[in-house]
Amino acid sequence: MRRMASPKARTDGKCGMYRMVRPVCIIITKVKFFYVYVLKSINHSFIYVGFTANLRVRFIEHNNGEELSTKHYAPFELIHYEAYRNIKDAKRRELYLKSNRGRTTLMTMLKSYFTMSQI
Repeated sequence: MRRMASPKARTDGKCGMYRMVRPVCIIITKVKFFYVYVLKSINHSFIYVGFTANLRVRFIEHNNGEELSTKHYAPFELIHYEAYRNIKDAKRRELYLKSNRGRTTLMTMLKSYFTMSQI
């Protein structure tokens, strides 16, 4: 088995002295999130709650009129989103926010936004 040399790190910029540094292995895993989002129509009094794994793409789809249920209310602005690591948690939250009690909770959470948007 062939042994590889360890990388070197400069300890002093002026004299050019080097010391051996133990290589560090960093494992980076891509974390997947699931998003529950709230859109508000800019031209109409319409609020939409949705769920997605890719928030940017989904927002563009809504604004381009590619979604049948929101097509007539475009353009939208994103007023709230929540990220979840577990898909079941995200779907549960979406269903809650779409319920009557969830809408009331949403209006309470975003009270400042809705009072400012009416001015």
